[in-house]
Amino acid sequence: MRLEDFDYHLPEELIAQHPIEPRDASRLFVLPKGEGAFRHDHFYNIGNYLHPGDLLVINDTKVLPARIFGHKATGAVIELVLLNQVELNCWRTLVRPGKKAMPGTELFFPGHDITATIKDISDEGTRIVEFHYQGDFYKLLDAIGEMPLPPYIKEHLEDQERYQPVYAREKGSAAAPTAGLHFTDNLLHSLEEQGIDIARVLLHVGLGTFRPVKVDNILDHKMHKEYYEVTQEAADKINACKARGGRVISVGTTSTRTLETVATEDGIVMAGTGWTDAYIYPGYRFKVIDGLITNFHLPKSTLLMLVSALAGRERVLAAYEEAIKEKYRFFSFGDAMLIADMIDK
Repeated sequence: MRLEDFDYHLPEELIAQHPIEPRDASRLFVLPKGEGAFRHDHFYNIGNYLHPGDLLVINDTKVLPARIFGHKATGAVIELVLLNQVELNCWRTLVRPGKKAMPGTELFFPGHDITATIKDISDEGTRIVEFHYQGDFYKLLDAIGEMPLPPYIKEHLEDQERYQPVYAREKGSAAAPTAGLHFTDNLLHSLEEQGIDIARVLLHVGLGTFRPVKVDNILDHKMHKEYYEVTQEAADKINACKARGGRVISVGTTSTRTLETVATEDGIVMAGTGWTDAYIYPGYRFKVIDGLITNFHLPKSTLLMLVSALAGRERVLAAYEEAIKEKYRFFSFGDAMLIADMIDK
């Protein structure tokens, strides 16, 4: 398969620049697996497409205010985006401009008791950065950092919490699992009252989110590893859902990759922690999930490939074409899509 097979044209005005209020007022594009007409709805009606006994699997990672600006002794400003911690006080980091951040470079953060040293150049041009500080690193990061919004979002985000799902728990991600941004506490509560169970997994979103596919043959692309955790409680909930004939609906591609990583070939989810570089593209046989709640993804991205693996490339591209025609909002702050077998109530 060629990279161009996953391309489409998106008018720039459809790239959402800000989150919609309230969260669940976003639109919902319903894409039945296999056959069936596309449906258009709003996310607050997601319960109309779920059934008692179904299970939602959410990724409760929390985004770090990972974008910080250090100053060299010369006064030059260096932008850092923390990706993942590699050892005590050391982080793998995107750095701009990289040519001005060679190993040995020291950075200062005026007004704050923290400094940094560029230690090494790592894979993909990232830097290993060591931080020197007193006290709680994450409190310092809250003081000096901001949300690492994707580069296609040009507008300033007033409320930083709008780039976190309401159920975000453990800090560690460099980007939000954006499918979760559509949920409100009230909506989650109403779904549980409806008989829909919820399981939590963890995947800290890292470099893979920022890394574009640069090879013509998609089979040559290599995914970056990201840290995951699946508790025994979550594994038991998922396996019980499968055993009773319920549907496992993954909220987001990160939850999907986590589940498909820890599952056996016969679809049993195993508890555990580790690092995944799962790469899902058309031809993949899903072991766990029956459906997916997701956003609309960038052209030529591994996320679009994953969605195409679940629903079929041509059908997904046809859905994207209709979404563009209907002026859906795309990408991180955009609208949602549900891919699942449609079972009428």
